[in-house]
Amino acid sequence: MLEPAYQADVVIVGAGIAGLSAAHRLNSAGVTTAVLEAAPCAGGRMATEKVDGFRLDRVGQLLSTAYPELRLTPGLDALVLRPFAPGVLLHSDGRHHRAGAPVNAGGARGALHTVRALASAPRSAAGAKGRASRSAGGRLPRSAAVPGTVRSVPRGTAPLGSAVDQARLGTALTRIAATPVERLLARPELPAGQALAARGVPARTIDGFLRPLLAALLCDPELTTSSRCADLALHAFARGRLCVPEGGAEVLPELLARTLPPGTLHTGVRVTSVSTTSVTTAEHGEIRCRAVLLATDARTAAELLPGLRVPDVHPVTVVHHTADEVPGTGASLLLDADRGGPVAHTAVVSQVDPTRAPAGRTLVSSTVLGHPTADLDTAVRMHLSRLYGTSTRRWETLAVHHTPEAVPAMRPPHDLRRPVRLLAGLYVCGDHRDTSTVQGALHSAHRATAAILRDLGLTGSMHRADPPSSIPRAA
Repeated sequence: MLEPAYQADVVIVGAGIAGLSAAHRLNSAGVTTAVLEAAPCAGGRMATEKVDGFRLDRVGQLLSTAYPELRLTPGLDALVLRPFAPGVLLHSDGRHHRAGAPVNAGGARGALHTVRALASAPRSAAGAKGRASRSAGGRLPRSAAVPGTVRSVPRGTAPLGSAVDQARLGTALTRIAATPVERLLARPELPAGQALAARGVPARTIDGFLRPLLAALLCDPELTTSSRCADLALHAFARGRLCVPEGGAEVLPELLARTLPPGTLHTGVRVTSVSTTSVTTAEHGEIRCRAVLLATDARTAAELLPGLRVPDVHPVTVVHHTADEVPGTGASLLLDADRGGPVAHTAVVSQVDPTRAPAGRTLVSSTVLGHPTADLDTAVRMHLSRLYGTSTRRWETLAVHHTPEAVPAMRPPHDLRRPVRLLAGLYVCGDHRDTSTVQGALHSAHRATAAILRDLGLTGSMHRADPPSSIPRAA
């Protein structure tokens, strides 16, 4: 019997969500794949640590129910998304202000209410007493921190500015929600902060709402991101709900890996070189194929293919605490409009997704952008005390996860559709080829597999050679 000319139609290097979703699309077209991952497990940056029954995301990027690829990607049918409370909760001048999005967004009409002004969150009649208690390090009365009892605030004190400013922002988000994506991508490109100012958005609205919101969505508090990428983020915000996957970020790659054909995924296999017809591994030598798809991070891809551009990155640190009492912000994403400390955004994640904490326990997860300081935990605790209006002295730190290269930067000029086909037989995908989001990673894989199938000129398997499972699994 002749030795097979190749061992898989396509070898995919990297088992993050881009590589795994590409494998699903190719397999569904009848193309055999072998997914090679150097790490002991799949998932890449979408990792979740288990500590005493808590499920702690290492990066914790926010998702949106408006991401099309979450619905279109094969293998994610069983994905459960847990939405935050509509919109976001802004902390400014010691008060909470709700910037609300509709529960059932999906078009311009729904987006009319995407930014509503905004009634002050939760203030009790004993507000002055509560403020005094906060300054003394005590707890704010719980009635002063529970969203739902809405009272008006003096004009001009809300972080979105005046009622006219709020109405203008609502109109702008209505328009962006209804604008087709391709039209957004055709707009002139500037750094997001400059573009917002050029469009006449008041500085107070930018600093009080759009900056903290886009920082949460893009990990870029200075708004240096391409205005086109920022528009896409606002488009998704206006049309959907911010959310997290039930069970932690690792659930996405776990679902994709679990539903691939047996023998497709091979972990602990380090690729040392690639060509259009083979990859060479440190553990198992050469693996022959008809096409290679690099689905790694940008730096690893450039090591295998010198000359590929490596973008700058945004470092992210996620600090996880368990609290003795449940903070009264409910399932809201809490942003700091004042930028009064290291925390960009925080949430009582166990209120959003109860599976992330043991029964009766509370999980508070907070994101710090940029490089952490030596006294980070102390600074975060002090900031969280102000944001939640309660003492954090008795909170237990569960984990501090710092990821130096968490999110590729998207400064202008940024090609949101960077080529995924380098030449016939060699392709690349990942969030560094699209937008630096889960949507971008999945969409880049979608584009790459479409290019592969076009080049191969087929919809079914190309041969009857040994299946990918013939590749030895590393011990």
